Amino acid sequence: MIISPDRKDIATILNHLGQLVLGLAGFMFIPLCVAVMRKEINPLIDFTIGVLFAIAVGAFLILAFPAKRPVSWIHSFFTVSFGWMLFSLIGAVPLFLSGHFASFIDAWFEAMSGFATTGLTLANDLDHMSYAHNMWRHLTMFIGGQGIILASLSIITKAKAAVIGFYIGEGRDERILPNVIATSRFIWKVSFFYMLLGITVYTGILLYKGLYIERAVYHAIWLFFASFDTGGFAPQSQNIAYYHSFLLESATAVFMILGAMNFNLHFWIWTKKKTELFKNFEIKTFLFTFFILLCLIYIPLKNMAISEMFRKGFYQLISAHTGCGFANIDSFEIMGFPALSLISLIFAMMIGGAVCSTTGAIKLMRVGIIFKTFLMEIKRWMMPASAVYNDTFHHLQDISLSNDKIKSAYLYTGMFVTVYILGAIIGMFYGYDPLMALFESVSATANVGLSVGITQPSMPVGMKILYIFQMWAGRLEFLSIFVSIGLILSWAKK
Repeated sequence: MIISPDRKDIATILNHLGQLVLGLAGFMFIPLCVAVMRKEINPLIDFTIGVLFAIAVGAFLILAFPAKRPVSWIHSFFTVSFGWMLFSLIGAVPLFLSGHFASFIDAWFEAMSGFATTGLTLANDLDHMSYAHNMWRHLTMFIGGQGIILASLSIITKAKAAVIGFYIGEGRDERILPNVIATSRFIWKVSFFYMLLGITVYTGILLYKGLYIERAVYHAIWLFFASFDTGGFAPQSQNIAYYHSFLLESATAVFMILGAMNFNLHFWIWTKKKTELFKNFEIKTFLFTFFILLCLIYIPLKNMAISEMFRKGFYQLISAHTGCGFANIDSFEIMGFPALSLISLIFAMMIGGAVCSTTGAIKLMRVGIIFKTFLMEIKRWMMPASAVYNDTFHHLQDISLSNDKIKSAYLYTGMFVTVYILGAIIGMFYGYDPLMALFESVSATANVGLSVGITQPSMPVGMKILYIFQMWAGRLEFLSIFVSIGLILSWAKK
């Protein structure tokens, strides 16, 4: 029997959304403080309005809809799916007030891109955006990359079932510790450790490049948020190409890979066996797919100099495969890649990084399982009919390749591929080249942020709405959204 929510369930969901919105208002104080320190008057007004608006919405939801029931799985999935949409709408308010966006839809697109750690941007005159607004753009990626709903509700609720629901609903497949709350705190612990390391490294490189100390520190903070949380935003319109630094490109590549790694693997390397890094199934899958795609991307670029091949090939591929979206060349240069190189980037974006990481897309685990299943079937056909064969893979421990894991891998892969293709078809309907439309659709759904020039303020409103939906659905991996839609339909039939 399908569970159908009633008014008490809706009140409970809205109450918890109100609590989360108040948490979002707390995050807005960070760019507000930046505006005060930098004496940026207009941004100070923008974020004061943004904070007050978020507090008003949060207080209204809490007071008007008191929680009627203990938080359950139903409430978890609703809160996740609608919470992310609400965050992006409220987070868009100070961005819209900045004057760098042609419409509220453009600002909403930017906020969703940030929270979903995508990196596609519709900002106008980005090079002259205030420090406060740039801080907010990049902070949304740090919030979204770690999972704001799980982090907030792991503190304010003691409902174990609910916390597990928030964890799964935000697109995470496995727990690190038996307690989900402890898992959430470990994720934040890892993130803050790498944040200190990343900011230190980036600041040193930027000082070496000649940036003055304050500018170097701010840029280092923003670049860390964008690289470790595989977001792809940058404070300059030229993205990473603005800095003209091989050192910075190399450093960001390292932090992109760290952000794309399974947090569970980080835990094992930190506290248990460092050798797990060399045995892990996802790492092996990443190395295999990356090497194959690197060979394919380099075939049409073989006449380039080695340094140019790194700049144009390797860096774009590592950015695509980790789901970051940093680029050291502009979108029109990417658009000018030979077809085989573009297809290689598309496949890299489709696959993405590890499960339980900051990345989106199909994920390495599922791709590895599908490939492993294919090999397992070949071996079965080569064995006697009476033989029983079941394969295993090593992910922290030896795991049997069960039917449930195979079914889950094919299900999620099918959903992602379907949305990739549907987005491309809609792009073609608007008159875009099929390969370019597929590239942009995959980039949005897989939360990557690389672009071939389709994503710009002048693109049709329908395409903006499409990419907002794809970024939202891809970041949450569809499950919480589809469950919520199903529950709404069952409630409507009552």
